[in-house]
Amino acid sequence: MKSDQLIERLAAVFALIVLVGGSLLVLAPFTTPLLWGAILSYSSWGLYRRLARAMGGRRKLAAVLIVLLILVVLLGPFVYAGVALGAHVHDIIALVQRLFDAGPPSLPDWVVRIPLVGDSIQSFWVRVTGSSADFVAQLHALAKPMGHWILAAAIAVTHGVGLLALSIVLAFFFYTGGEGAAAWLNAGMRRIAGPRADYLLTLAGGTVKGVVYGILGTALVQGVLEGVGCWIAGVPAPALLGLATFFLSVAPGGPVIVWLPAAIWLYHSGSTGWAIFLVIWGVLVVGMADNVVKPILIGKSSDMPLILVMLGILGGAFAFGFLGVFIGPTLLAVAYAVLHDWTIGSPEARALALEMRQRSSSGAAAGTAAATAHDASDEPREAS
Repeated sequence: MKSDQLIERLAAVFALIVLVGGSLLVLAPFTTPLLWGAILSYSSWGLYRRLARAMGGRRKLAAVLIVLLILVVLLGPFVYAGVALGAHVHDIIALVQRLFDAGPPSLPDWVVRIPLVGDSIQSFWVRVTGSSADFVAQLHALAKPMGHWILAAAIAVTHGVGLLALSIVLAFFFYTGGEGAAAWLNAGMRRIAGPRADYLLTLAGGTVKGVVYGILGTALVQGVLEGVGCWIAGVPAPALLGLATFFLSVAPGGPVIVWLPAAIWLYHSGSTGWAIFLVIWGVLVVGMADNVVKPILIGKSSDMPLILVMLGILGGAFAFGFLGVFIGPTLLAVAYAVLHDWTIGSPEARALALEMRQRSSSGAAAGTAAATAHDASDEPREAS
């Protein structure tokens, strides 16, 4: 190869690297909303196609309508919860101030009557709250950094809600240009994976739908049900409690963290009947939704371990911010499904595992036969 040809090829490679790197640098601030917009549009593509056919092929109008629907379903609860929190912020501040002024409360009688540990709990509480002035001063000292943390959290959530709105808007362009993007993806995967490209894309697509429908969809249903139950029982800020249930429902027993304190608050407020209602609603309606809604949405196709779901939510939040709560488990689920198919789920791995099991069983059978023969040969000697 001549030196000028080598220089031309190196220059072409360098130009390609600069072009691709510059493009990624430009798109880097929009990576998170682009990812979630693509996931949203893919998960709801079937609904979009049916809507477009019903509107006589007017795809842009169908895309506008489905984007508005997603805005109401996904963004609406966050906006409503923010408005409800703003409406009750003065009540919350007044409640905290009253708690500070009243000092530490006494333990309920039923806590003191707990066998074996009741007296110890009471003694510990008396020691902690022995000096009300010092205790209140410590609470005030802890409240200052907590206020800064709450403000930072509110800013982060507001930023995340803005990115969520941007991702829904970007989904419009995925709807209108989805076929072209899919063609690019299919061509690139065929160059990378060869004949297995279509299968891997189908596997990844089914996993994305399974996570969005099964995990996030079930969490959304549980959050709505919790908000409705709190609203019926008269608990303040039911939308905010429903939003908290949405985030906590991915963990086993997560909704209990929301409805149990609300029921205790109702009980101490004198609404014993509503407290019992909220407990029954939380156990039978909210708690059973995971066992009823998830099979309806995805059947039994999702076998992603729960620990990966939780790590995906936490790690996604650290990596992508607020939208990472949705993106994290989706990416981990796709990676888990592809790697599982590539290793344990592949025909070669299954054949190897079957061969190893056959060898193990044949070795065990041979060992048993040898032991039996040895015992049989020892019997005449013992008889003699």
